[in-house]
Amino acid sequence: MTICPNCGLPSEACVCQEIAKKQQNIKIQTEKRRFGKITTTIVGLDGVDVKGLGKKLKAKLACGGTVKKNEIELQGDHRNKVKKILLDEGFDINQINY
Repeated sequence: MTICPNCGLPSEACVCQEIAKKQQNIKIQTEKRRFGKITTTIVGLDGVDVKGLGKKLKAKLACGGTVKKNEIELQGDHRNKVKKILLDEGFDINQINY
């Protein structure tokens, strides 16, 4: 049995991810990049599995993207769709800003 280093509970009963989801201040923004391409950037994800969340977003939105420095970058303008997916993942609507 492994023990979580953050909360000290067994891994099966760990609540660190749920607590981290409730304490986020997420900002979704778009940027215009080279050659007029638009990217959606999600910033403010601390203490959450950013790589796993980025992978889910890319799969559900059928787009490319990357995870850099706790930021998720997606190809295209997906602001409204990302908000719905984050709500389904357990984030609070008051935490998500445009």
